[in-house]
Amino acid sequence: MHVPDGFLDAPTSVATGVVAATAVGIALGRARRELDDRTAPMAGLVAAFVFAVQMLNFPVAAGTSGHLLGGALAAVLVGPWTAVLCLSTVFIVQALLFADGGITALGTNITLMGLVTVLVGYLVFLAARAVLPKRLASVPLAAGLGALVSVPVAALGFVGLYAVGGTTDVDLGLVASAMLGVHTLIGIGEAVITFLAVGSLVAVRPDLVHGARPFLQRRELTILGPDDGLDGSGTLDEQGTGAEPSTSQEASA
Repeated sequence: MHVPDGFLDAPTSVATGVVAATAVGIALGRARRELDDRTAPMAGLVAAFVFAVQMLNFPVAAGTSGHLLGGALAAVLVGPWTAVLCLSTVFIVQALLFADGGITALGTNITLMGLVTVLVGYLVFLAARAVLPKRLASVPLAAGLGALVSVPVAALGFVGLYAVGGTTDVDLGLVASAMLGVHTLIGIGEAVITFLAVGSLVAVRPDLVHGARPFLQRRELTILGPDDGLDGSGTLDEQGTGAEPSTSQEASA
């Protein structure tokens, strides 16, 4: 879905650039609420993962290929505002170093793939998580649903921008049918990848998944003493009553 230079007119590109810059500015302030010293490295890992998988295209239809957008995945793993920063970084690197997406269309690409997919994917995730059973196993499924919906919505967003400021002679109806049809199939692939990725992490380290935090039980550390069922050696006695240790003295002749 990377939009190239010249596909949209200047006013539309400038407008999406303003939206993208505003979103990134807000995200810079709010992302710190989503991360701590333990989860901050996840942001770098998510950005690297999305960058890597976006370089891998899979066939969708005749002559058409697609790749993971990663908005819903990033939002579930590190939170929506941090996800906006992660994806924006990815698109900037792609545009400047790999010519993947135009420089003048950078704001458009960040808006569509780094903002729309994140917000739509995360809102759908929250809605699905609210109605699914309240357990960790529901998190990957809700994330997959968020990914499934976010991709076609982003494609529809592009169609709206093209209707306002498209510079080519391609019929709007043809653009809409092509974008929605292809990106619905891409959304299915993204839903599967998101489900597997989130499910794998939830299975081993659910504490690192932002979207799984409400399901994690709070556990308090309890230090047991002699009155809590410990014998003198620091272990429970047979009755668990914490009997006092006994000492004996040998009588001397």
